[in-house]
Amino acid sequence: MRVLVVEDEPVLAHAVAEWLREETHAVDVAYDGAAATEQVGVNDYDVVVLDRDVPAVHGDDVCRYLVGSGAGARVLMLTAAAGISDRVDGLSLGADDYLAKPFAFAELAARVQALGRRSRPLAPPILRGAGISLDPARREVYRDGRFVPLAKKEFGVLAELLRAEGAAVSSEYLLEKVWDEFADPFTPAVRLTVMKLRRKIADPPVIETVTGVGYRIP
Repeated sequence: MRVLVVEDEPVLAHAVAEWLREETHAVDVAYDGAAATEQVGVNDYDVVVLDRDVPAVHGDDVCRYLVGSGAGARVLMLTAAAGISDRVDGLSLGADDYLAKPFAFAELAARVQALGRRSRPLAPPILRGAGISLDPARREVYRDGRFVPLAKKEFGVLAELLRAEGAAVSSEYLLEKVWDEFADPFTPAVRLTVMKLRRKIADPPVIETVTGVGYRIP
C-alpha cells in the first residue's frame, strides 16, 4: 500500500515510517499540514496516518481536505489527547480510526493494514494465479507448492500483479504502490525487480511484458 505519515516530530515520523516499510508498504512523510495537503494532491494514498496537532495547516483541516477531496484515502488520526470527546471530534471530522499517543507500533501497523483493506476492493485473504499463492498476512509465497523467498519489493510487486487479476500493470503504478516519493520515475528498479521475480519463480514463466504498458500475470 501507499501510506502518508503526517507527523511534526521527526524522530517519531521516521520510526513510524520505517516500521510500516518493514510491513512492505511504500511510505512518504510530511512534517506539517501544508506539505501533507500538497502531497495528497499529487499522490494516490491508500492510508494517511495523521497527527492531529501538526503545524502550518492543522490536522483537523487536513482531515477535512482529505474527506472533501474525494481522494479515497483512509485516515488514521493520532493525538496525545485520549479523552472520549477528543476521539468523537476526530471521528466526526471524517477520520476512519483514532489512536492515542503513546501507542505500540504493532497496533498502528495493524490498524493501517485494516484501513488499507477498506480502501481497496475486497480481495481474497490469499492471492492466487498461475500456480502462485501469496499470503499477505504471513508474507509467504508458494509456486506449485514450493516456497519462494522474496525480498520486500519483490513481494510487493508480485502482490500488485496478482491483485490485477490478469490486467496489465504499468511500471508507474508499481513505483507508486511499492516504492515511495523518492523513487526516480526513470529508475530501472521495477524492471530489475521483475527480472529477479522471474528468476525466483522459475519455469514455466508467468510474468509477461506487455509492450508499452507494463507487466501482467495472465
